[in-house]
Amino acid sequence: MREIELKFLLDELTSSELWGRAKARKLASGSPKTRTLRSIYLDTPEHALKKAGIALRLRRDGRRWIQTVKTRAELHGGLSQAGEVENPAPGGRLCLEAIPDAAVREEVVHRVSGAPLQPVCETVIRRSASELSLDDGTRAELAIDVGEIRAGERSAKLHEVEIELIEGSPGGLFDIAHALFPDGGLRFSRLSKAARGYLLAEEGRIDLPLAPRNAVNVALDPAQIAEQAARDVLRECLDQIATNITVVRQLDDPEGPHQLRIGLRRLRSVYSVFAAVLRSPETARLNDEARWLGQEVGRLRDLDVVANDIVQREAVAHPDEAGLSALSHALSQQAAELREPLRKLLAAGRVQAFLIDLARFVETRGWLVPQDFDQTGRLAAPVAELASQALGKRWKKVGKRARGLETLTAEQRHELRKELKKLRYAVEFFSPLYPAKRVDPFLKRLKKLQTVFGDLNDAATVRTMLSAAEAPGAGGPDTQRAVGWVIGASQARAEFGWVGAKALWRKLEETRAFWK
Repeated sequence: MREIELKFLLDELTSSELWGRAKARKLASGSPKTRTLRSIYLDTPEHALKKAGIALRLRRDGRRWIQTVKTRAELHGGLSQAGEVENPAPGGRLCLEAIPDAAVREEVVHRVSGAPLQPVCETVIRRSASELSLDDGTRAELAIDVGEIRAGERSAKLHEVEIELIEGSPGGLFDIAHALFPDGGLRFSRLSKAARGYLLAEEGRIDLPLAPRNAVNVALDPAQIAEQAARDVLRECLDQIATNITVVRQLDDPEGPHQLRIGLRRLRSVYSVFAAVLRSPETARLNDEARWLGQEVGRLRDLDVVANDIVQREAVAHPDEAGLSALSHALSQQAAELREPLRKLLAAGRVQAFLIDLARFVETRGWLVPQDFDQTGRLAAPVAELASQALGKRWKKVGKRARGLETLTAEQRHELRKELKKLRYAVEFFSPLYPAKRVDPFLKRLKKLQTVFGDLNDAATVRTMLSAAEAPGAGGPDTQRAVGWVIGASQARAEFGWVGAKALWRKLEETRAFWK
């Protein structure tokens, strides 16, 4: 049996309100039933089952003991999917030979290989659960779990909600999530209870450290079809976006807004690069939402860059200029003031709806268009074929924008910078399909050229930001001097870099197009 459920982390106040929402929206017909569940997770001393992606559990539910094996678990955007095999375990006694699925039984026995099985962790959960239903026939169980995870002398509290599919399409789970969380504030669960228990046993915590999340290259396989590759890259974008939304909401780290904006830009690039696969009305809508959110986050990110990178760089290099430190401090204060409304925005309904809809899009093939009869063929095309076409298209657009490089206007430079960024993302998406020795020279030279255009963009941002009516500088001559200093220094840095742009472009042109 395949278990499909949405998992979110909750606080106590939220969990106490959910049943009222479920009833008010006529999702639940009856009252929830509450019971206590004790689950013991077992493994070999070397955690052979965990390494194989298998969770072995004994659960006491009332007077019954149930043995469960979960396999091939995946958790993306809060949607958990795993193979699940259960059988009675009288008296709470483990019996691998009783596993009813022969293939699963053989795999578990093989992985255990005669080693002793011992408890790794356990959960003691008070679960309130009831069935929910939608007008389209979707049936699901809403379970609110409040309890703790234990591993030896360690323990940690857990508040979690699971919406498990009983009948119907997985898309209905996302409809239920929209209804239960209309005002925002939810957090996707990133780990199963078993994974949290292992983490508690090994590291003394039940969640991954909260930190800005950089993009990670997805290990695409040349044997994949285009649709599979698009899904895998979209999952990576979703994880980066969702994690960094939480980071910005909870931490002051300026890297959070930076990585969130990158995640949103990468998402929009996926929609463009995989257009043959993903083109649909829902794609266009989600792209517009990503653009809007990127603009909202971009205001804070630009302030952080000017304050913490550009101005602070000058302040460190020239400590005798007191106005530079004062200017950096004033800009940091402006960033702090902007951070609070952004946090409220990220916790509110529109951003949450975007996350839920993006997760639904990725996990339920939201790009399918019934009226597009040729789409099936495009979905099944080899990813290597799509990669070659997409990279060639991006490279052609860059070449067109780069014509007459030395005579480009500021606006034309800006457009070329955007095309270079899109090419960079496309190269990163598809680089696992090609030998590194062919990709690396191209990517290295592309990055060098991007640095030049990045400095040009920084100079324009500095000039716009520090020339605005609300910009710091009215406080005194030292700050005014610092404003002029930073504008001049950033402009000089950009122009110095631009002198070498033509040579860098020529080197990039001469580099082998690794996708050909």
